[in-house]
Amino acid sequence: MWQTLLTPVDIYCERTGPGLWAEPANALTNLAFITAGLWGVWQVRRYKAGIFAEVLAWWVVAIGIGSTVFHTFATKGTIWADILPIAGFTLAYTLFNLRRFLGMEWSMAILVFVAFYVVAGLITFAVPDWLRQASNGTTGYLPPFLALAFFGAWVAASGNRAGWYNLTGSAIFVVSVFCRMIDPLVCASFPLGTHFLWHVFNGLMLAVLLAATARFGKPKVRQ
Repeated sequence: MWQTLLTPVDIYCERTGPGLWAEPANALTNLAFITAGLWGVWQVRRYKAGIFAEVLAWWVVAIGIGSTVFHTFATKGTIWADILPIAGFTLAYTLFNLRRFLGMEWSMAILVFVAFYVVAGLITFAVPDWLRQASNGTTGYLPPFLALAFFGAWVAASGNRAGWYNLTGSAIFVVSVFCRMIDPLVCASFPLGTHFLWHVFNGLMLAVLLAATARFGKPKVRQ
């Protein structure tokens, strides 16, 4: 098992070997996440958006740290340091939308949450293998994109301006996904690859979401 976890992973254009510092651009650009998260913490405290909002901001910092670990060590074990914080933030931010932006009670929020991710999971599962391979595995990010677009539209329709931040985030996400998708295609002409741009644009996208979290996610005062 330990040997499996320590198996080197080479899936990005910039990495040409199993060395510790073989992806400097991919590793260093994780500062985009850390910067976005720390800025988000400052914004959340400035607008007094509460503990849930601050947890989301620190979560973005964790995404940056986890991704740095993966792009530095690049093994089958450290890939989970990259995957789990992203997945966790996606789920937590969805609940934040339902609770803070749409004002749902916990029972309804959980019902909508489960129903949405069942549908999103089925859509992702239905993607044909040829498209998964052609997109460099980016179809795995369909659920977070669908969440941003769907709940962004819903929140915007409810009259909460946070929805427009979500929709802006989904548009930025399309750009970042494109950069991730073409990474293996540009290796011959651009050895650095484009995965580092995936980090930069996702850092920007998360900063936009944290701005919405801070400015429009303050807990409602019960009368």
